[in-house]
Amino acid sequence: MTAVELIESWIANLEAEQARLAEVGQDPPAMAPEGRFVRTTGGLHLYEFVVSGGVKLSIDLPVSIVPGDDTETTEGIVLAQTGQSILVQLIDHLGREVPSVTLVPDQEGLIGTKVARLKEVLAKPDLYHLGPAERLAALLQMPTGEVETFSASSSVFTTLWSDDRALRRQRLGSLAMDLVRANKRILLLSPDHTNCDELVGVVGQTMKAGGLNPKTWVTRYELPMISQAAGLDLPDLGFEAQMHQFYAKSQGDKASLKQKYDRFRELAPFLSQKEAKQRDLDEVRLLEWRLVTQFRELQVKLAGVDTTLKEFETLPLFQRLALQAVGKNVDSLKQYRVLYQSQMDRLDSEIDVAKGRIQQLVPEAAVPRGQRAEFEDLKEQIAKLGGTKKVRELLAAEENPNRQAFVQNRRLVAATPTRVATDPLFSRVRFDVLMVDDAPQIAVPSLLAAAGLVRERILVSGDPRDISAAGQWAMPQAGTRSASETAPVPLA
Repeated sequence: MTAVELIESWIANLEAEQARLAEVGQDPPAMAPEGRFVRTTGGLHLYEFVVSGGVKLSIDLPVSIVPGDDTETTEGIVLAQTGQSILVQLIDHLGREVPSVTLVPDQEGLIGTKVARLKEVLAKPDLYHLGPAERLAALLQMPTGEVETFSASSSVFTTLWSDDRALRRQRLGSLAMDLVRANKRILLLSPDHTNCDELVGVVGQTMKAGGLNPKTWVTRYELPMISQAAGLDLPDLGFEAQMHQFYAKSQGDKASLKQKYDRFRELAPFLSQKEAKQRDLDEVRLLEWRLVTQFRELQVKLAGVDTTLKEFETLPLFQRLALQAVGKNVDSLKQYRVLYQSQMDRLDSEIDVAKGRIQQLVPEAAVPRGQRAEFEDLKEQIAKLGGTKKVRELLAAEENPNRQAFVQNRRLVAATPTRVATDPLFSRVRFDVLMVDDAPQIAVPSLLAAAGLVRERILVSGDPRDISAAGQWAMPQAGTRSASETAPVPLA
């Protein structure tokens, strides 16, 4: 069968299972007499609930949490189960201690979401890529004996079979580092969250040894189950933690920008007023200079008149006659002296007025030290952002975390197959390479849903002897219940 035919076949089987669940009813709810808060990362909260023996819930199964008190029902996702302890990821915070809750699993809803994704893959061939998926479909339909001896190593499809898990993961880490350096976007799958954490640790350690910063390139979708792997702090690589830190920094930058913009608006009218006062001061100083210049010219003329009057009687006849010819004699010179003195008195009073005005304007035009440089720096920063109008738009914009844009900025996204097949986020992002660890442990519908997101290459690793033991690749008969869809995957 081709990839399309294989997907159609699994859609039919999943729909039959969904119809059976709708007919017989949901899986029975599980009572959890006690629960406790584990930690909060970003907007997600991790809780541990202890259930009675015999309760088994599959990984990434959506559940409704019904508290025993009057608290509203909330939704969560099962991340792990160890014995009677179940770790559930919630959006709502239920408090530090939870006395009693009821876990209502939604197996029908989980299968319905998978069916919807597979139908979308077939209905939108322009958005999903089934070229590499054809090679994967051929592998999934091979007899188990042939798969154990099958080996492929091409630019489109590669198998990495080995019973040594540590060796497989080391090779996956090296390949992932090379692909990141080649600017490829990678979707890394592991069958459950603990294995995903361990694999992310190996990949991150390999990148770190190769000179790459894992925090920049790697993100672990959903909350990590363990705090450290291969010497790396996994909470720092968690998608929610990285996004929370990014938007916290964005909020901090926005608050800093608002503070700068408010300071700019405070300084702008203040300095504008100071500049107006400075222009008035410059104008008055220019007037003072002109008055002082005229006063000095009159002083020179008055001194010349006084000298002429003092020496008039002793001047030679020819010079006296020349002065008289232009109307200058003792009487007229005395009149000139009175005129000059009156003009000097008037100028002197005007100069006093100008000096008084200057003394008044000097403090009014003075700018405190550093404020002008501060204003120019703020003005330059705002200009680089596009001006005050653009800054107002940035400040008025709502901070809506764009999960799609954030995950697209990471070169390697590690997740579990069920989350990839059911989370709406993964229907909007595309990858260049799909790397699958422990592929025989992963159900076929989830593998096919993930393969449709890949444009160039699929790399499958694992121990082929697990195919028959796990039974995840076995094609169920129409109308029978698929083990791959119902068997829980408890963590050791």
